[in-house]
Amino acid sequence: MSEAVNPKRRYDSKRRLEQAQETRRAILAAAKTRFEDHGYAAATVAEIAADAGVATKTVYLAFDSKGGVLRALWNLMLRGEQDDQPVADQEWYREVLEEHDPERQLRLNARNSTQGKQRISSTLEVIRSAAATDGEIDELWQRIQSDYRENQRAIVAELAKRKALSPGLGIERAADILWTINHPNTWQLLVVQRGWTPEQYEQWSGDAACRELLG
Repeated sequence: MSEAVNPKRRYDSKRRLEQAQETRRAILAAAKTRFEDHGYAAATVAEIAADAGVATKTVYLAFDSKGGVLRALWNLMLRGEQDDQPVADQEWYREVLEEHDPERQLRLNARNSTQGKQRISSTLEVIRSAAATDGEIDELWQRIQSDYRENQRAIVAELAKRKALSPGLGIERAADILWTINHPNTWQLLVVQRGWTPEQYEQWSGDAACRELLG
């Protein structure tokens, strides 16, 4: 005879999971504000915990370290609520890879880049600045750049399959060009420092990608 499931126990487990998720979101929201307002180095786990209304131990149990908090914040900002799903599996990225018109493909990529930068640029700047003095965060920054180039390379590879790249332009060089156009440092220079609007950046990045890559 199978053992009966206690409905109350199942409900309690679900509620505990929801509470843990709520606590995680509160910690990450507090960390985002603390990191962006004061910088990564100056922020402490105790301050993040106090801002989130939890014990310091709770932050360590959930994320192991201050660096773990920043990594989790980055994943959340990049991927949204599906922070365990790689970018390559995200619907907005798949839309670009599956688009058959080369120009439309690059302009969709420019749209995604712009929307993404609006969401993540502040957190990215925290990571980029902290990487100069923190080895753990430097590893994160290097991985972000490497992963981003690979995602751009995958788009270029699809263009190459359709014989859409400019004559003589190889996949690796084309990937470097697309990566540079859409790199967070480029956004930082044009939008944050020079005051371009996101719409101007999207138009420019789409135009530049089409001009440089397509035959």
